This record gives sequence, structure tokens and C-alpha cells, in this order.
Amino acid sequence: MKQAVHFGAGNIGRGFIGALFSQSGYQVVFVDIADPIIDQLNEKKEYRVMLATDAKESVKIENVSGLNNLKQENEVIEAITNAEYLTTAIGPNILPRIAPLIAKGLAARVEKNHEKLYVIACENQISATDLLKGYIMEHLDEATKEKVLAQVSFMNSAVDRIVPIQNNEGSLDVLVEPYYEWVVESSEEIPHIEGMTIVPELAPFIERKLFTVNTGHAVIAYFGYLAGKETIDQTLADEAIYKQVKATLGETGAYLIHEYQLDEADHQKYIDKIIGRFENAHLNDGVTRVGRSPLRKLGHEDRLVRPALQAQKAGLSYTNLAKAIAAALMFDFSGDEDAVKLQSMIQEHGVEYVLQEVSGLEPTNELTKEIVNQYGVLKK
Repeated sequence: MKQAVHFGAGNIGRGFIGALFSQSGYQVVFVDIADPIIDQLNEKKEYRVMLATDAKESVKIENVSGLNNLKQENEVIEAITNAEYLTTAIGPNILPRIAPLIAKGLAARVEKNHEKLYVIACENQISATDLLKGYIMEHLDEATKEKVLAQVSFMNSAVDRIVPIQNNEGSLDVLVEPYYEWVVESSEEIPHIEGMTIVPELAPFIERKLFTVNTGHAVIAYFGYLAGKETIDQTLADEAIYKQVKATLGETGAYLIHEYQLDEADHQKYIDKIIGRFENAHLNDGVTRVGRSPLRKLGHEDRLVRPALQAQKAGLSYTNLAKAIAAALMFDFSGDEDAVKLQSMIQEHGVEYVLQEVSGLEPTNELTKEIVNQYGVLKK
């Protein structure tokens, strides 16, 4: 049986990428540090993916196993040596931590197995696979790099599926929304995976997704948090916030249409479809889950600041994006380490300092000034 190695055995890994590999006839080896999940995978060798619908359909996922990358390094290296695909869904910040082990696996593989390996980082990050590739190369000598580059294809991707936090402790079963999208950039013919779409250029797809799905999700979460809402669907039931979300996605949409010559009517349908997904009450998706890690989400290349900068560069409106960034700056949820750190930075140094240090925005930038203005309005 063909084998896929997937780093990240959490809800997203099991409920999305790992599930698609299993459904495509692969033995899926999940790599993680969570012993309870790894132990259950090895014991049960199956779990169910349940859809967040009225009918509550479910799919059995089989041919799965697990390895602990901290305790079973040699076994992980062996799995990489024999795999056809290596994927991740572990968080962009964790990629540098797993790169040394992947590098060891690739070094062993190119000496033993000369068949092609396909590496895809399935993260909410532009060019995540390129980042992972760079981290891996730091741990290889020149001769091994040359062999790896000849035998391994590193492909960027865009992934989209809402997997909410859920009370599934002690169970491998995972709840997901019915909709998903996995777009992979490749100019070569690669082994078929059910549900994977291959495109020659990823940029329009990944920016459309990041600046509609991720931006929209964040906007709902931060305004919902400020309004005292608990879930995403409850937040969207608030007419004022609903309008704010539509206005913000109107700004990201204007940039996307301008940059990639998208059809305006088609893109509006895409926006409406995305908002409809967020309204799914079966997901019961908490605003604090979606809003977590605000320091990352306020990054220069992430879902709020990058589209605002791109809109500014194109001479388009960015007022609502600035307001959304201001709302993110006010996310003071005590249960999130990032949020606590963010508020501490604001209290100690001020908003302009945070925008420069976290978002890469100079104090003289008109976007910075607009964000500071919106922050003052929201604080009143």
C-alpha cells in the first residue's frame, strides 16, 4: 500500500488532509508529540470524520497509524524513506522545529529510495512549503541538497476547511464542515489524491482564500469578541457586525479583482458562500478560538495587514481593514498567551510601537494613522 507521512495528528490533520489520503488508498502515518492520540491511532487504526450538517453524516477513515517524533526519530526517518507524500498541518510557527527531523529523513531517503517524494505544507501561510523547504535546507550539506532537490518536489498549497475546537478528548473522531478546498501548485503530473486540485499558479487561489476566508473569520471573531458574542454564527446574527464583515471583504475583494482580474460577480458569489459557511451553527465555533494568536494574525504578511497594504498600494479603500486591525489590537482574551502578550506590549509601548514591531508598519504610514484613529474610536 502507498504511504503518506503527515506531521500533525490534531483535528485538522485527522479531519482533512489525513482523511483525504486514507480515502485515496494510502496508509497514513501521523507524526505528532501527543502520546494519547498516537497510542489510539496505533491501537484502533481507524476513526470517523463527522460532517457538521443536519443529517450528521460520517465517514470511516482507515489504514492509519502514529509515531511520536520526539521518541521515535528513527521510525519517522524510516517512514519518510518509504513515503510517496509528506505533508504538514501543524502550524507555520512549528515548521522550523520539525525541519531538522524531516531533513534527516530526506537525507536517508535519497540514499535508499530514488522514487519521487512530494512535500506539501498545508498551512494557513503564503508559500508555506517554500518556508519549510528553506528550513530543511539549513540542515543539509551541499551534496545532499543537490540530491534532495533532484528527487523531492516541494509544492505550495492553499487549504480551506473549518475544523472547530471540540470536546473529543479520548476519541479520534473529529467534526468538520462539509466544504473543503485543497489547491496545490504544480507543473508536473503527480499521484492522484481525492479532493486535491492541481493548478499551474497558486497565487490567485491562496490570496483569494486567505483574504476572504481567513480575513473574514478574523474580522467576525474580533468584532464578536468586542461585542461579547460566544460563537461565530451568533456574531454574524448581529446586523451591524454582519455589515462590517461584508464591507471589509468588499475591500479585500476590490484588491483581489484588481490584482488577478477576477470576475466581480463571481467573486461576490464566493464571498457570499464563505459567509454562509461561517453561519453554520452546527460548528459551534468560538470567537476566542478563531481570534487566538493575534500576534501572528497581525503579521506583515498575514490576513489583515497584507490585504490592507495591498489595497493601499493599489489606491483602493482600506478603512474597514484598518478598523478590523484595530479590533484585533483590542483582543484581550486572558486564555490566550498571544493576546496577553499583545496587551502588555500596548500598555508598555503604545499601539504605534506594536504596529511597527508586529506588523512592520512605520508610524508615518497612512495605514498606521488610520488604524490608530480607528483604535481610538473603538476604545470610546
